[in-house]
Amino acid sequence: MRTKVTDNDDNFQYIRASLNTQEEKENEFKLNDPFNKNWEELKEYTGLDQNFRRRIVRQITKAVSPTAAYLDSANAVPAGVDDAGSKALNPGTVYRNGYGLFDVITPPYNMYELANFYDTCFSNHAAIDAKVENIVGLGYRFDVTDRTSLRLETSEDEGATGRARSRIERAKIELRDWLENLNDDDSFTKIMEKVYTDVEATGNGFIEVGRTLKGDIGYIGHIPATTVRVRRLNDGYLQIIGQAVVYFRNFGANNPNPVTADSRANEIIHLKSYSPLNTYYGIPDIVSAMPSLIGDQLASRYNIDYFENKAVPRYIITLKGAKLSGDAEDKMFRFLQTGLKSQSHRTLYIPLPGDTDQNKVEFKMEPIENGIQEGSFKEYRKQNRDDILIAHQVPISKLGGSDSGLAAALSQDRTFKEQVARPAQHHLEKVVNKIIREKTDVLELKFNELTLTDEIAQSQILERLVKTQIMMPNEARQALDLPQRKDGDDPFVMTPRQATDARANTAGNRERDTERTNNNSDSPSTVAGRNPAGEGRSSQ
Repeated sequence: MRTKVTDNDDNFQYIRASLNTQEEKENEFKLNDPFNKNWEELKEYTGLDQNFRRRIVRQITKAVSPTAAYLDSANAVPAGVDDAGSKALNPGTVYRNGYGLFDVITPPYNMYELANFYDTCFSNHAAIDAKVENIVGLGYRFDVTDRTSLRLETSEDEGATGRARSRIERAKIELRDWLENLNDDDSFTKIMEKVYTDVEATGNGFIEVGRTLKGDIGYIGHIPATTVRVRRLNDGYLQIIGQAVVYFRNFGANNPNPVTADSRANEIIHLKSYSPLNTYYGIPDIVSAMPSLIGDQLASRYNIDYFENKAVPRYIITLKGAKLSGDAEDKMFRFLQTGLKSQSHRTLYIPLPGDTDQNKVEFKMEPIENGIQEGSFKEYRKQNRDDILIAHQVPISKLGGSDSGLAAALSQDRTFKEQVARPAQHHLEKVVNKIIREKTDVLELKFNELTLTDEIAQSQILERLVKTQIMMPNEARQALDLPQRKDGDDPFVMTPRQATDARANTAGNRERDTERTNNNSDSPSTVAGRNPAGEGRSSQ
């Protein structure tokens, strides 16, 4: 239950409201679900097609008709003999909510509750942000497709190949401009960050695609996952916000709109975290750590309750030899209930009766909990945090902290890249390239990957690969997202001096470099170098 706080403390009241019991949250989310309404409310929504309205009214009328033998296989109306039948209202038909009326599937978990966990659980929030930034937040590039690369490599006309590469470089610039201009408010990277945040928080993400009158893609945007539901026949999606209903087709489909009057409905690309228990919706990773998440919130609320009382422990009042008056009992009760809360170092004054020969009045306030109470459940909350991060497969090093050394952190980053980030990027690239292929089949979008090496090490790796002719110069330039060169498809050929230096570096027998190293060394076992310019030999 909620604890009453001062009305002027808005921030604290917001924190307390976010830590309600699980049952209160579920009831609140159900009330806020726009699909969880009956027809009397839904018929007032805008955007509904008149044919759809009449069809629903006929179904409801048929459901209460005494001559109706059945409505459907799931909501049959009991019938008797010779037009005799039940006149009782069928609650499952007449008063069924928008999920049945719109023929959409109820999500396996409450979308609003899952989204709320992203806002209220710090470890869940941090893990999701880390995955989003490392999967789609590092930007993107356009690479030449394998089929196009093969044609360029097998072409014997060097002039035509050079012109083709120039056209490809121009196409990269034009394609990026086209993709970024499809949304006036957000960049493509920002759109993908919003969509993938929904995927990780709720298990589902929705990319909206709008087309021009000519059928070309003219808009790409993000739709909040909490407002969208999947149609039972997989023939589209419905969104409700306020009292407006919008229908969306599947991407690339051209089926008729069965619900609203929009003849040019936009399309949706549905991203979801796969679960073998549901084929319509995805289920986020945090569900597997739900006990830890809820337990962490309850522990946080316990600590807030403790500090709201100014860290005053609970007491037992002991009174021997006398009975308090009604006024004294009332004062003490009010003091313990309200006087100790939010006020430090309060003084309690209680009038007591005097001692007699037979009775001696004694008053004691003994604390039940006089141990250290600050930060209760510290280890429990730490274990909850680790459980949530394990569910997301995100190492603690990605959140800015580490419980282990540098070597362990690098190993964890490598595992995160190989097992989490890269597979997710490959899946997203396959989905997004459905959009790119409507513009060109020469280029494909690639999300930039998490880099585990610094720029100096990466440049040395590319230099070695080019010099050993394992990689062509244009391939190295492509890895650095640089324009291609006309002579970049030919193997790099070193000059005689470069070849000699390379062999010397490989053999490690360059005497002059060895001498320089010895001269610059601080080790007493090496030969002392020359004094720096401007300094003389020190006197003994």
